[in-house]
Parts: sequence; structure tokens; C-alpha cells
Amino acid sequence: MRILVTGGAGFIGSHLCERLLHDKHEVICLDNFFSGKRANIAHLSQDRNFELIRHDVVEPILVEVDRIFHLACPASPVHYQYNPVKTTKTNVMGTINMLGLAKRVRARILLSSTSEVYGDPEEHPQKETYWGHVNPIGIRSCYDEGKRVAECLMMDYHRQNKVDIKIVRIFNTYGPRMAVNDGRVVSNFCVAALRGEPLTMYGEGTQTRSFAYIDDLVEGMVRMMEAPDFIGPVNLGNPDEFTMLELGRLAVELSRSSSSIVYKPLPPDDPARRRPDITLARERLGWTPKVALREGLTRTIEHFRRELGLTHT
Repeated sequence: MRILVTGGAGFIGSHLCERLLHDKHEVICLDNFFSGKRANIAHLSQDRNFELIRHDVVEPILVEVDRIFHLACPASPVHYQYNPVKTTKTNVMGTINMLGLAKRVRARILLSSTSEVYGDPEEHPQKETYWGHVNPIGIRSCYDEGKRVAECLMMDYHRQNKVDIKIVRIFNTYGPRMAVNDGRVVSNFCVAALRGEPLTMYGEGTQTRSFAYIDDLVEGMVRMMEAPDFIGPVNLGNPDEFTMLELGRLAVELSRSSSSIVYKPLPPDDPARRRPDITLARERLGWTPKVALREGLTRTIEHFRRELGLTHT
């Protein structure tokens, strides 16, 4: 098939492009390089089935494709809070443009939504039926509410225009090709530990997250795109739950680091607990994560070691 991946030069997008090429598809990678990097896809440029288009999804585009994976949007608070109006535009106008394209060329479209649609959840673990607990005027809402509107648009194009849609809600994902300055907790901890710098822990470090390795996530997305009679939304994440303190100590251990931990006040709207209920993914996609945190974090630390130009000690 001919497949468009928006945000294809990003962390998740580049791994997805790689997988789709491996599966013998033609891949068009579309990215404006706001948070994506050419280096992430440089190794794909020699593949005759790979094409790169520099483009911002806020502007319309017409390409003939069979499938659209719509990933374009900065996903780290550091990036999405840098220009929150642009983040909202990307989520809303970008999704409208991609849905318009899907409608026009009769392509199936998958939206990469997020666990952030659940906000600071009052239900634990979070099922797809939970409507969320989101602050609509907070500093994270450009992303949280942006993705909620994107899901709304997907459903309305489906109901009104019979567009063939899929929605996945992605929980914390990590792995090689994360940016050094990504700003999310896995990269922050790994980079600080490798540099021997103190790890910054917000609050008491008791807040929890669930971390899915990139290969597991991509497998779930590919399965969802081809799942019969199922539009979602579906949670894609690892149900193993870890406190920030546990993650920090593991990053220090695996980096063979002597870094200490410093504590700072919690930022606003930081969810206290986050863990997916993946019953639906298991039942409808036959999907369950395979890579444990210790194994995945070891691979990720090696990636950061290379990025930082550090040698083994």
C-alpha cells in the first residue's frame, strides 16, 4: 500500500516508517521538523519506497494514498508549551486537513491520540470508556484538549462523511531516537544519569506512569490500522506501573551512574497516576506489550550514550 505518515521524522513516526517499509509498503513521510529530526529518517532515504515531504499539516496537502497514520504534533510538554497556539492549530486544523484528505482519496486514517485525554484521572486504571478529568484552561490543555478535539473530529467525519477511521490512545512511550532535550521523564532521567548530574524529581516521586517500549507501540498501531470492524478508541500502553522514584533509581543503576536525586515542587496539572487498561487491545488486536522496562531502558540508555558521545566506563 501507499501510506502517509504525518510527523514521520519524529520519535514514534520514524520507527513506524521503518516498520512499514519493512512490511513492503510505499511510505510518504510528512514533517515540518519542529520536533522531528532528519537524522531519525536519514537511514531510510536510500529506500526507493520512501519519500520525504517537508510540510506543515496546518496547511492542506493533496497526495494519493491508501492509508494515513496521523502522528503530527509535538508530544513533550517542553515542545508543545513552547507555542501552545501552534500546538492547538496542529491538533485541530491538522486533523481537519488530514480527514479532508482521507475523505477525498478514500483513505483509512489512524489518529495517534494520547492518554492525556484522561487528564488527571479519577478512574484507575483508565478504560477507553472513561471521559477524563481535564483542565480546559491549564498550561497543558493545548495538547490535552487539542487531542480531545481531534478525536471528536475523527468521530464526526466518520458519522457524517463515512470516513474510515481508527483512534489509538498512546501512553508513555520510550526507546531509541528519543531526543536528548525531549523534556519527558525517561529522557530527562537517562541523560542526567549518563552525565552524572542530579535527577530532578517532582513532588515526592510517588506519582506513577506506565512505560511502553517503542517496538511494542508500533506493533499495536500496525495491528489497529488493519483491525476489522473496530475503530476504537483503544489504549496502547504497558500496564506495568512504576513510580517516578523507581524509574529514576533504575536509570541511575543501568547507567552505572553516581547521580543523586533532587526534589522540586510538582508542576501544575501533573497527573498523580496513569496506567492503561489494555483489555480491549488484547481482545480486539491480540496485542500485549513484550518488552519489560529494564530491557527497554537498557537499549534506550545505549542510544543516549551514543547521542551524547559517551563511551562505556
